[in-house]
Amino acid sequence: MSTDILLALVLFALASSVTPGPNNLMLMTSGVNFGFKRTLPHMLGVSLGFMFMAILVGIGVMKLFDAFPIAYLILKVLSVAYMLYLAFRIARSSSAIEGRKANAQPMTFVEAVLFQWVNPKAWTMALTAVSVYAPTKDLTSVVLVAFIFGLVNFPCIACWAGLGTKIKLVLIKPISLRIFNYCMATLLVLSLYPILFEGTL
Repeated sequence: MSTDILLALVLFALASSVTPGPNNLMLMTSGVNFGFKRTLPHMLGVSLGFMFMAILVGIGVMKLFDAFPIAYLILKVLSVAYMLYLAFRIARSSSAIEGRKANAQPMTFVEAVLFQWVNPKAWTMALTAVSVYAPTKDLTSVVLVAFIFGLVNFPCIACWAGLGTKIKLVLIKPISLRIFNYCMATLLVLSLYPILFEGTL
């Protein structure tokens, strides 16, 4: 990979990782409700899960969807259902103290890994990264693209979780936290627009 292509990949990874999306919205919400330390498994799941997803996309998982078009519809239905479920969980979230009483927990590492497969932004990022920066689809190039993306992605998503911990300082009253969680849940639902109205995943 040439220096120019590497720089372009890093810039693409930075721009796509740091901008708002389902992962970042949920990480910020987790930072508010559970703190940075308890959100770490969620962050690792996002970053490593995306790397794994990008590798599988690069080595031909899309051929499976092309062979079985019904798989696209199934994936879209699962995406919408799970995103709505997560929005409901966010809306019902409370502060860390109240969360312990209600046995609320942040997203686990495994949940975050699996979420990448129903996240429309993650699909767009993976398909673009592999198609543009590893066009030959050989395993070495695909793994390199995924690895570089992961290196850039983790600090970006950590910023969103960290932002959540800072926002928590001003959400002292339970009603303020409740309003924040409702707003985040609404934004997560709105992020379904590409699936519902543009036919993309």
